Amino acid sequence: MKIFKYIMCIPLAFIMFCCHEKRESLKIEIYETSANGNKLKQVKEFSSDGDATVIKLSPEKEFQTITGFGGSFTEASASLLNRLGKENREKVLNAYFGEDGAKYSLTRTHMNSCDFSLGNYSYAPIEDDMELKSFSIDEDRDDLIPMIKEAMALSKDGFKIVASPWTAPPWMKDNNDWRGGKLLPKHNETWALFFSKYLDAYKAEGIDIWGFTVENEPLGNDNNWESMHFTAQEMTDFVKDYLGPKLESDGHNVKILGYDQNREHLKEWVDEMYRTPATSKYYDGTAIHWYASTYEVFPEALQYAHDKAPEKHLIQTEACVDAEVPKWQDDQWYWSKEATDWGWDWAPEKNKHLHPKYAPVYRYARDIIGCLNNWVDGWIDWNMVLDRQGGPNWFKNWCVAPVIVDPENDEVYFTPIYYTMAHFSKFIRPGSKRIGLTKTDESLLATACKNPDGSIAVVVFNQGQDDKNLELSLGEKSSNIKISAQAIQTIVIK
Repeated sequence: MKIFKYIMCIPLAFIMFCCHEKRESLKIEIYETSANGNKLKQVKEFSSDGDATVIKLSPEKEFQTITGFGGSFTEASASLLNRLGKENREKVLNAYFGEDGAKYSLTRTHMNSCDFSLGNYSYAPIEDDMELKSFSIDEDRDDLIPMIKEAMALSKDGFKIVASPWTAPPWMKDNNDWRGGKLLPKHNETWALFFSKYLDAYKAEGIDIWGFTVENEPLGNDNNWESMHFTAQEMTDFVKDYLGPKLESDGHNVKILGYDQNREHLKEWVDEMYRTPATSKYYDGTAIHWYASTYEVFPEALQYAHDKAPEKHLIQTEACVDAEVPKWQDDQWYWSKEATDWGWDWAPEKNKHLHPKYAPVYRYARDIIGCLNNWVDGWIDWNMVLDRQGGPNWFKNWCVAPVIVDPENDEVYFTPIYYTMAHFSKFIRPGSKRIGLTKTDESLLATACKNPDGSIAVVVFNQGQDDKNLELSLGEKSSNIKISAQAIQTIVIK
């Protein structure tokens, strides 16, 4: 009886503390990139003290299957790699595709030239060549094709490639120009044949193309560089009546992604794309870009697109820090609220609020986490490599890439954006499933995926100026963790 009375006198908080202490710890590895200098550094000390944000995982709740993460093969990037010394060229490609690197699994390239080419070119330059007898990918043999092949040789698991045209050859268009204009109806069949020949030509090089977007930015870009305009109905009619049937009849098993521009117009496009079984038959999904805002993810639009076609892909196919010249070997700039985009100067007044100054790392981390938490299954960055000017770009449309190089001095700079991308691409593998996650601190951003091998990758982003204590909970197990101020962590649960 005395023993019983003694136990009853023990404070409840002490009993709860003891029970908490007895919970089995998770078997985890932690990697952190932070403003204080960590670059995908493995963190060995897991403990934290004080009040903690609770992150609870629910693997029984499954959402989209992940297609992959990566960047884009452009002529600009490939030509720069050709100008580096052998050691640095291999260093960059290994960093993106090697087992010790970011392990990119989903990539993009341009079909015909784009602004990040060295000049305008088409694989079918001869006018009125309706059967495309002159078709040739020779323009890609010096730079693009070697870069892709070297990446393939380094990638243990392989990667998917999405190809996108910026424009048809000018002779197929109503304005006979690289920029703007529309595809002439009389060339619908020839333009569909162009896609098929591109697949065959790359296949002959040993390169399989996983998917196409029908047109990069069909709403246009003010006729600045290669472009061609489609309305949602015009693109859908082209896919339904020409592109889909042609690729099918030629025996090509390739994905077709519609739209391929900013999210604020997503609803009207998916309404048309998936209006009927006939319109949606050849579409395998929707492609999107992030340039409508430096901070807004447009979750309602993403949710709407998913609900419209839940069985189809929703892939972010292009993103970059645009309208900026890269900062060379200045890590802090990428963590500071200094960058602007095209909208800072050019957005209509009613949209100015969507384009404030921002920190590049924040923009990437927030967008990728936001996209994953709203049904996006793939996320592709733009150029993998640019020079200190933010090119080469024939239109002088300077941008930033995760890796900046100085070919004259054979130097390479891995920006914090590179490590930000790797937090996702390296640890969330193709075929993984996003799982349920709840947290007690809304200022902390997080997402979680269960990989095919059974491991779980949790990516957490602390935007604040102070370290935070975390309690990561999975079933009956938990671990206490500390995340640095202004930091991204990937926590891998074995």
